[in-house]
Amino acid sequence: MIQDKTERHVMLASTILLVLFVGLTLFVASIVQANPGPDSAASSATFRTKCAMCHGPDGSGSEVGKSMNVPDLRSAVVQKLSDAELAQVIANGKGGMPSFKNSLSEEQIHGLVAHIHTLHQKK
Repeated sequence: MIQDKTERHVMLASTILLVLFVGLTLFVASIVQANPGPDSAASSATFRTKCAMCHGPDGSGSEVGKSMNVPDLRSAVVQKLSDAELAQVIANGKGGMPSFKNSLSEEQIHGLVAHIHTLHQKK
Protein backbone atom coordinates (compact mmCIF):
# COMPACT_ATOMS: atom_id res chain seq x y z
CA MET A 1 0.00 0.00 0.00
CA ILE A 2 2.83 2.42 0.81
CA GLN A 3 4.53 1.46 -2.46
CA ASP A 4 1.34 2.30 -4.41
CA LYS A 5 1.18 5.69 -2.71
CA THR A 6 4.85 6.37 -3.49
CA GLU A 7 4.38 5.37 -7.12
CA ARG A 8 1.38 7.72 -7.42
CA HIS A 9 3.38 10.59 -5.91
CA VAL A 10 6.27 9.95 -8.33
CA MET A 11 3.86 9.82 -11.29
CA LEU A 12 2.12 13.01 -10.13
CA ALA A 13 5.44 14.83 -9.66
CA SER A 14 6.67 13.63 -13.08
CA THR A 15 3.45 14.79 -14.74
CA ILE A 16 3.65 18.20 -13.08
CA LEU A 17 7.28 18.62 -14.17
CA LEU A 18 6.43 17.59 -17.73
CA VAL A 19 3.52 20.06 -17.89
CA LEU A 20 5.73 22.85 -16.52
CA PHE A 21 8.48 22.06 -19.04
CA VAL A 22 6.07 21.98 -22.00
CA GLY A 23 4.36 25.18 -20.84
CA LEU A 24 7.67 27.00 -20.41
CA THR A 25 8.87 25.82 -23.82
CA LEU A 26 5.70 27.03 -25.52
CA PHE A 27 5.92 30.35 -23.68
CA VAL A 28 9.50 30.94 -24.83
CA ALA A 29 8.60 29.92 -28.39
CA SER A 30 5.71 32.40 -28.45
CA ILE A 31 7.97 35.21 -27.26
CA VAL A 32 10.56 34.44 -29.94
CA GLN A 33 7.88 34.29 -32.62
CA ALA A 34 6.31 37.57 -31.49
CA ASN A 35 9.65 39.38 -31.55
CA PRO A 36 11.35 38.47 -34.86
CA GLY A 37 14.47 40.50 -34.17
CA PRO A 38 16.07 41.79 -31.03
CA ASP A 39 16.47 45.22 -32.59
CA SER A 40 14.29 45.37 -35.69
CA ALA A 41 13.83 49.15 -35.33
CA ALA A 42 17.59 49.64 -35.49
CA SER A 43 17.82 47.32 -38.51
CA SER A 44 15.07 49.26 -40.24
CA ALA A 45 16.91 52.52 -39.53
CA THR A 46 20.16 51.06 -40.84
CA PHE A 47 18.35 49.95 -43.99
CA ARG A 48 16.97 53.46 -44.50
CA THR A 49 20.39 55.09 -44.09
CA LYS A 50 22.60 52.56 -45.90
CA CYS A 51 20.41 50.73 -48.41
CA ALA A 52 17.27 52.68 -49.31
CA MET A 53 19.08 55.16 -51.55
CA CYS A 54 19.49 52.39 -54.14
CA HIS A 55 17.09 49.68 -52.99
CA GLY A 56 14.20 51.98 -52.08
CA PRO A 57 12.40 52.10 -48.73
CA ASP A 58 10.43 48.94 -49.52
CA GLY A 59 13.25 47.05 -51.28
CA SER A 60 11.74 47.42 -54.75
CA GLY A 61 14.49 49.76 -55.93
CA SER A 62 14.70 53.54 -56.06
CA GLU A 63 14.97 55.47 -59.34
CA VAL A 64 18.75 55.54 -58.87
CA GLY A 65 18.83 51.83 -58.08
CA LYS A 66 16.63 50.87 -61.00
CA SER A 67 18.94 52.79 -63.34
CA MET A 68 21.78 50.60 -61.99
CA ASN A 69 19.67 47.42 -62.29
CA VAL A 70 19.71 46.63 -58.56
CA PRO A 71 17.64 43.56 -57.74
CA ASP A 72 14.21 43.85 -56.13
CA LEU A 73 14.93 42.67 -52.58
CA ARG A 74 11.33 41.42 -52.33
CA SER A 75 11.79 39.04 -55.28
CA ALA A 76 11.89 35.28 -54.92
CA VAL A 77 15.46 35.26 -56.26
CA VAL A 78 16.69 37.41 -53.37
CA GLN A 79 14.37 35.94 -50.73
CA LYS A 80 15.59 32.39 -51.42
CA LEU A 81 19.20 33.36 -50.67
CA SER A 82 20.47 32.02 -47.37
CA ASP A 83 21.31 34.33 -44.50
CA ALA A 84 25.01 33.62 -45.08
CA GLU A 85 24.75 34.52 -48.78
CA LEU A 86 22.95 37.80 -48.05
CA ALA A 87 25.42 38.65 -45.29
CA GLN A 88 28.31 38.00 -47.67
CA VAL A 89 26.84 40.32 -50.33
CA ILE A 90 26.27 43.07 -47.74
CA ALA A 91 29.73 42.67 -46.24
CA ASN A 92 31.72 42.33 -49.47
CA GLY A 93 29.51 44.12 -51.99
CA LYS A 94 28.59 42.82 -55.42
CA GLY A 95 28.62 44.42 -58.86
CA GLY A 96 28.10 48.14 -58.26
CA MET A 97 27.16 47.63 -54.61
CA PRO A 98 29.86 48.78 -52.19
CA SER A 99 31.24 46.71 -49.33
CA PHE A 100 29.85 47.48 -45.88
CA LYS A 101 32.13 45.27 -43.77
CA ASN A 102 34.15 48.29 -42.63
CA SER A 103 31.19 50.54 -41.86
CA LEU A 104 28.70 48.07 -40.33
CA SER A 105 29.18 45.66 -37.44
CA GLU A 106 28.48 41.97 -37.90
CA GLU A 107 25.36 42.43 -35.76
CA GLN A 108 24.14 45.25 -38.03
CA ILE A 109 24.75 43.10 -41.12
CA HIS A 110 22.75 40.23 -39.62
CA GLY A 111 20.02 42.71 -38.68
CA LEU A 112 19.88 43.85 -42.31
CA VAL A 113 19.61 40.24 -43.46
CA ALA A 114 16.62 39.74 -41.14
CA HIS A 115 15.11 43.01 -42.39
CA ILE A 116 15.52 41.95 -46.04
CA HIS A 117 13.66 38.72 -45.29
CA THR A 118 10.71 40.75 -43.99
CA LEU A 119 10.44 42.71 -47.23
CA HIS A 120 8.76 39.87 -49.14
CA GLN A 121 5.66 40.50 -47.04
CA LYS A 122 5.40 44.05 -48.41
CA LYS A 123 5.32 43.10 -52.11
